[in-house]
Amino acid sequence: MEQRKLGNLTTSAIGLGCMGFSQAYGPADDDESIAVIGDALDHGITLIDTAMSYGQGHNERLVGRAIAGRREEVVLATKFGIVRGADGIRLDGRPENVRGYCDASLERLGVDTIDLYYLHRVDPEVPIGETIGAMAELVAAGKVRHLGVSEANPVQLEQAAAVHPIAAVQFEWSLAWREPEDDVVPAARRLGIGLVPYSPLGRGLLTGALPAEPFPEGDFRRADPRFGGEHLAANLELVRALAASAEERGRTPGQMALAWLLAQGDDVVPIPGTRSRTRLAENAAAVGVAVDADAIVPRGAWQGDRTSFAARGTARTK
Repeated sequence: MEQRKLGNLTTSAIGLGCMGFSQAYGPADDDESIAVIGDALDHGITLIDTAMSYGQGHNERLVGRAIAGRREEVVLATKFGIVRGADGIRLDGRPENVRGYCDASLERLGVDTIDLYYLHRVDPEVPIGETIGAMAELVAAGKVRHLGVSEANPVQLEQAAAVHPIAAVQFEWSLAWREPEDDVVPAARRLGIGLVPYSPLGRGLLTGALPAEPFPEGDFRRADPRFGGEHLAANLELVRALAASAEERGRTPGQMALAWLLAQGDDVVPIPGTRSRTRLAENAAAVGVAVDADAIVPRGAWQGDRTSFAARGTARTK
């Protein structure tokens, strides 16, 4: 598979987002999840993305099992800063806790070093530079190779990069969600920070294969305005147009959407998640496809405000 750079970190052109193996989209089968991760490596997908918060540690343990014996094939990314417990979800970027979170992740993953360690969300009670300073100590200690941040705004990116080189910023970006192009994308490029879009298939919308409404209990799309009522109906019309164009090219709508995102620059490494080995192979085959999807589904046509959804805290599931 094509290789790309996130800062000084070399990885495959697309990665595998693992959140869905442990939360947000309903129950999953661990053995099948491990098989999907193994298939990803077989397809040349090296970037495997997890987080301590996914399933309260379940996801990291699952990934650790999946990559056992294949560590040299993996660019392993995990995240800290979203803490789940009996009292709900909170953010913790306090410097004195960073090393402990990292050590716990290393143990769950069964590895000695994390290739890309993200601050999952900026703690509003802690200046980001202080958190990054503690993360930099992990690099010096050999526990972490590269640093990243997730859902940081341009000012926070500047502050983080002033403390230590930042390899990647992770954020939601897809053909159906374009707002990061106005601020985060240009700021990251100015700072030499690679771009890692999560939900690059629009949380399943852009695959053209959404489950029938209503979404089942445990599926967080139930609360996302893009996936309900008139908004969803309008968005599905756009997906049908995308699917028709894809069929003419012998592609799927998901491949069209991934190819569009990959074409936005060689510093873009999307991390689509899937529980399906068939869908995984489809995603891998999107690398190298040429497409101009803007002409088919223009930016302003999509409906539903992801920002209000995120502001209620629901987006912290990611």
